[in-house]
Amino acid sequence: MVKEKNLYLTSSNLFKSNLLDDIVPSKEREIFETIFKDQKIKIERIVSCGQSSPVDFWYDQDENEFVLLLEGEAKIEFEKDIHFLRKGDCMLIPAHAKHRVAFTATDKTTVWLAIFWKG
Repeated sequence: MVKEKNLYLTSSNLFKSNLLDDIVPSKEREIFETIFKDQKIKIERIVSCGQSSPVDFWYDQDENEFVLLLEGEAKIEFEKDIHFLRKGDCMLIPAHAKHRVAFTATDKTTVWLAIFWKG
């Protein structure tokens, strides 16, 4: 078994990981770590500590996005509503649904699992 950061690779191409290990929060920037990526899917761990999207910035992605909040709190703003997320909450964001991160907790680390795919 080989350990690369928090990802464990085995000889049978399986992996084992704890997404809450090796977290180093930063007040200066969000941390995006790719766990897996191929032509069809990308899986990321995102670590936030008080960051939010710029006021006039909106994500408009070509991919669908599924997010699961593993730790912390966040608000996701869409053009017509805002959703508060806390530990354990998940959300499916369809491709081209304009959204932004309006808030992440400043008193605790927010850890996201994000899965992106087309189609």
